[in-house]
Parts: sequence; C-alpha cells; structure tokens
Amino acid sequence: MKHHTPLLVSLISASMLFTSAVLAQQSMQSPSGSNNSVTFNSAQGQVTIHSKLGPTPSTASPPSFEQLSGGSKVISESAANAYPPLANDFKYAADGGNSITKAQYERWVSKLN
Repeated sequence: MKHHTPLLVSLISASMLFTSAVLAQQSMQSPSGSNNSVTFNSAQGQVTIHSKLGPTPSTASPPSFEQLSGGSKVISESAANAYPPLANDFKYAADGGNSITKAQYERWVSKLN
C-alpha cells in the first residue's frame, strides 16, 4: 500500500460525510413563518410533519385524595388517570410503587405550586 492511499481514503470519507450532511439539510425545508413543521423529500414525494403542544393541564385546584381514591386508603394507577397531572407523575408520586398513599399525595400536591 502506498503512503498516500490512507490520506486519500480519509479525504474521500470526510467529503462523503460532509456531502451527506449538506444533502440532509437541503432535504429538510421549514415552511416560511413556522417553527413547528418540517417538509422532507422522499421517494414517494414531499412529506410535511406538523407538530404542536397540547393544552397544559391546570394544577390550580387538584382533587382531594378522597375523591381520587374513591374511599380507598390509596390511589391506584387507574384512579390517577382521572387527574392527568397525577397520571403523568404517578411513578414519581408513588415513589416507584403501585399506589399512592395520602401522605404521598399531599407531598406531591405541595410541590405543584
């Protein structure tokens, strides 16, 4: 193998990486005035993906423990679904367990605001 062959291979590899990055940037086009959608060119034509954030659940007045537990001593994961912020934080509020005690729920509520 000649001494210039490894250098040539390195230059070709680097230029191929650079070219693929440029092509990837050119294939993604953002529509004017919109940061939440992107258009890709594919073999089947252009594909545009639109995204947006959903509404933020209100944490102003969480339901009482009794309301969510349904008279039980704990809030189950399925019962927590009645209050989406709790459902999203279930494992955290339950300290990794399968249910939330009244003390755990009160601690979680105190950290909301």
